[in-house]
Formats: sequence, C-alpha cells, structure tokens
Amino acid sequence: MQRSAAPGQVYFTGTAPPPPEPPERGRRWRVLGWLSIGLSVALVVGSLTAYGFWRRLDGQIDRENVDGKLGTARPPKLNNSMNILLMGSDSREGENARYGTEVGQRSDTTILLHLSPGGERAIGISFPRDSMVRIPSCKKRGGGTVPPRLDMINSAYAQAGPACTWKTIESLTNIRIDHYVEVDFSGFKRVVDALDGVEICVPKAINDPKAELHLRKGRQIVRGDQALGYVRTRTGGLGDGSDLSRIQRQQAFMASVVKKATDKGMLTDPGKTYAFLSAVTKSIKADDRLTVSAMQKLAGGLRGMSAGKVRFVTVPVQAYPPDPNRVQFNQALAAPLFEAIRRDNTVPQPAPPRPGPPRPVAGGPPVRPAQVQVTIYNATRTDGLGGRTADQLREKGFKVVKVGSRPVTPGARTQILFGPGAQRHAAALAAVLPGHPPKPMPSGKPGQVYLIVGKDGADVPGAAKVVPKVAGEVRADQDVCARA
Repeated sequence: MQRSAAPGQVYFTGTAPPPPEPPERGRRWRVLGWLSIGLSVALVVGSLTAYGFWRRLDGQIDRENVDGKLGTARPPKLNNSMNILLMGSDSREGENARYGTEVGQRSDTTILLHLSPGGERAIGISFPRDSMVRIPSCKKRGGGTVPPRLDMINSAYAQAGPACTWKTIESLTNIRIDHYVEVDFSGFKRVVDALDGVEICVPKAINDPKAELHLRKGRQIVRGDQALGYVRTRTGGLGDGSDLSRIQRQQAFMASVVKKATDKGMLTDPGKTYAFLSAVTKSIKADDRLTVSAMQKLAGGLRGMSAGKVRFVTVPVQAYPPDPNRVQFNQALAAPLFEAIRRDNTVPQPAPPRPGPPRPVAGGPPVRPAQVQVTIYNATRTDGLGGRTADQLREKGFKVVKVGSRPVTPGARTQILFGPGAQRHAAALAAVLPGHPPKPMPSGKPGQVYLIVGKDGADVPGAAKVVPKVAGEVRADQDVCARA
C-alpha cells in the first residue's frame, strides 16, 4: 500500500521518502554509473599529468556538440569553479541489449558535480527523477522542438537528450554548467572492474534474481554485474524501494568509488591509473568542449583533492500535492544551496598567521570568541547569507544564538552593534570582521552583540565559505558500513 505525504511534508535523503513508483515504472532499471565515473574522472585525472597519454585518452571519448541547443538566456559564470552535469543512460543498444528491450532512452538519475575554484572541495547534487519541474523549450536531436511544460525532470532527457537536461538544470538552479558526461550500464561495469571492485556494506543478506544480485551481509567488494545490480535494485530489501532511498544508496556507492580512486596505492601506480582512465574514457559520452586542454585545466585544479573534501547531497524536496507519487523542490531549502554553489569563489590561500590575543578594551580584559553571543540579521536580498555567515563565525569559535532577517535597506552596509555591557564582546567580533567598528545599541539585550549583514557582506577572513549542510548528505571519507 502506498503512503501519501501530508501537504508540506519535506522529504530528505535518509528520512521519509515518497511512495514507490507504479509497477510499470518500477520495472525500469536505473544506475548511478555516470555519477561514480564522472566524479572519479575528475578526482583521479590529475595524477596523469606526468604521462603523455592525454591525446590517446581524448580520442576514446564519444562527443556531441550542444552549443546550439542551450539557447542564449543562460546564467552568468561568476567564478572559476567547474560544474559538470552527470547523467546515466538506460539505453538497451549494443552491449546493453542483454538487459532487456525498452524503447528510447532515459536519464533517471541526474547529478550536478560542483568543483570549487582551485580544487578546494567537491560536491555532487542529486536531482530526484520524480521531481515535477518547469522544463524549457528544447531542440530535439533529429530536428523539431519540444514546447515548455510542467513535467518530471527526467523527461527532459527522454524527449530531447542531454542538452535539454543541461538547459533544464540551468533554468532551475541559475548555475552555469560547463560540461556534461553520460554513461550507460556497460560503461559502469567497465569502470568498476578497472578499479578492481568497489567496497560496499549491506545490513542483511540480499537475494534479488531480477537484478542478478546475491550479497552476503556486511562489508564486501562488488564487481561487474553485482555492482550494477546493487545500484539499480528496487526489491532486494535495500531501503524501501523509493527513488530517494535508492539515491542515498547510490551516493554511498559513489563515495566508495571516490575513496578507491583517490587511494594512494591507485594514484602512485601509473599502470592502474592509466587502465582506470582508459576504461572511463571508453565508457562516456561528453560535450565537445570537454577537450584535452579542458581536461588538463581540470586536472591542474584538482591536485591535492582527497576523499575528505568530497560530499554528496540530494536537492531538498517536498510532497507534490496533485500526485502523491511525485515530489517538488522545497524552494526555501533548495534556493540557499543553489545560491551557495553559484557564488562559490573560494580559492585556496596560504594559511593566515595565527592571530595574537585580542587587544584589550577599556573596562576589562579581552574577551574570547566563545564568550561572545551573536545575533545575526540578514538585511540583503541574498537568501541564506545570514546562515553562511553564522557558519563562518561558529568555525571561529563564536556562539551564534540566533539567525534572522531584517527589512532590506538599499545601500545599507554591514554593522556591528552591542547591547549594554557588551562593548568588549563586540570588539572581539570586530577583530575578525575588520572594517566594521562596533556601535552601541541601547535598546539591545545586555551582553548581546548584533551583526547586521548589509550589501558589503560579512566574510570572515580565513573561514571556509562552505555550502550549507543538507540532511542525509554523504562524505566520501566515511566508513562504508557507517553509510549503510
């Protein structure tokens, strides 16, 4: 029996999922191979710069020109980050014919891989395939146009190919995408086997003949068809059969791929590295702008990337009232995530010198950050700015007691205000936010400091500009059984 979501209920990976698909859709096989492959390519390819194999690898990639299909109303690029759209095809052509017969192709799992400027961090954002979204007008591969419509997000690929999915994700997130990578079932298996298998952990023994999946309980290595069965099964007792539950499992699998691909033993063995990358380039399709020079640029920016700097999240969604089998984006939670990705301008900098003790302020000894209670108000139109500032201050040891908003005053600049008796506390905050001299606020609470974030922002020097945390996110350095 399917369970309908209450209006307004929010679904996150790891919490209450939407109801299972109707049986007809449930027979479709899905795979997150593109995600594992695409991210692994990005993280491992940097080790190849010392070898002269770029052009040989480049010649193995099947490419498509999509420039004329993306239109002119595209988001601006605000920084030197790289955004790669990763898609999986369930085509039954060629090597994939053994998986049955199904008309057409679908991309039922889609992720946006964001690489921060300088390779400081990476985050993969999964888009649930049953999300109801506005899809723009798209040009078909063979000619003709698909009109704009409200539909499931995976229908963009089914009706007009990867360029339409690219165009749709850009319109939904306002994030400029640089490249796309696509992979099918056979390519997924080829890459997993090139890694000599990937570690997973299952809570109980699995026996699913339809997915050709037979696993014992606990930690183990999977290869080939076992790996494919693990990421596509719906009925083997892994999760509740919903799309969000499967995304969580697939993200955990991808995290294991990243961990294996960035292992020192892998990166220091030229033969293993080349074999892995050769398997990848034979298995993917990409846009024709993902050239040798683009790959080299990507590699140069990813040197030093480790599994601990990679995480995976799912776009926050909630119930879609007209249909309990569908979901829609929770805009209040999704918008700050998209904005943080769009404006990520973090570039690795030399570690700043350790600050000396705070300068004393008349009336007593200096105050440490842990003693400062800060209330933050966002007085800008930038959603999520207050929360990101709070994260930076917490990283520096300050106690943030509240984050809220104030009416936007055009031209207003950032201010530090303090209530009665909090002059020294405000001075401690001003020490990490230079250029904002504290001012008294007689109506404020005693001992309280107030940070009003204006048009000039409140970036804390030396603090990481992190993407907001999302419930159920997975880190690549987590133990595989901790993710199960």
